[in-house]
Amino acid sequence: MKIIPLSEGTFTIDGSKKFIPFDTGKDELQQRPVGSLLVEIQPFAVITSKDIIVIDTGLGFSTADGTLQIHQNLLNNGIGPMEVTKVLLSHLHKDHAGGIYKTDEMLKQKFLSFPSATYYVHKDEMEFALKKGSPSYRVSDFEGLQNSDQVVLLEGDGRIDDYITYHVTGAHSPCHQVFWIEEDGQKVFYGGDVAPQLQQMKNRFIAKYDYDGKKCMELRQQWWQQGREEKWTFLFYHDIKTPVFSFV
Repeated sequence: MKIIPLSEGTFTIDGSKKFIPFDTGKDELQQRPVGSLLVEIQPFAVITSKDIIVIDTGLGFSTADGTLQIHQNLLNNGIGPMEVTKVLLSHLHKDHAGGIYKTDEMLKQKFLSFPSATYYVHKDEMEFALKKGSPSYRVSDFEGLQNSDQVVLLEGDGRIDDYITYHVTGAHSPCHQVFWIEEDGQKVFYGGDVAPQLQQMKNRFIAKYDYDGKKCMELRQQWWQQGREEKWTFLFYHDIKTPVFSFV
């Protein structure tokens, strides 16, 4: 497997749930509101023998010329948006679901960002997100997804094409899910926002922003131990320095 981090940059976020760009070379975190978190926004492309997979879709920001940022990041790595065959969504918070659609400004219509892909989202997460709405969820990012013939609404835990495993954890949000991708003896694990940064895997850290912080901590400890024993490769969506870590 080939893993490509698709960084959209570093941001701070506080209780307002707004993502403010942060230049690590010039900006001072102390000048941001008290309690601001410093995070990377980092979807991933995983290339297997069967698929080109995108995991979560970023903030949905565009470049100066109007290109969707996640599209540009893929193009920078030689991958066209039409080549993506699967999109795995851990949950629908706006920093993970912003790039699901692309808006055509001339036509005033929105289209799925990856026209050839099948999107996988958990049915319970979709229902919860539509009811919950702002500030964590931006319904316009995913509204209508549940009615698309390109979407598979997952239920419970299970497998996709016999090599991708999905499991509902809750913990960060009530219906959050995680993924394992296995091929040729390699196991890649994506823990979404239950396991967002390498440092959190190594400490008994409980975050107030999680739906169930204690469960998040317990799952991270469990995965870290199992990953060490089974030689997993971890993908960290919000880690500034270490997007990919492998025990191999």
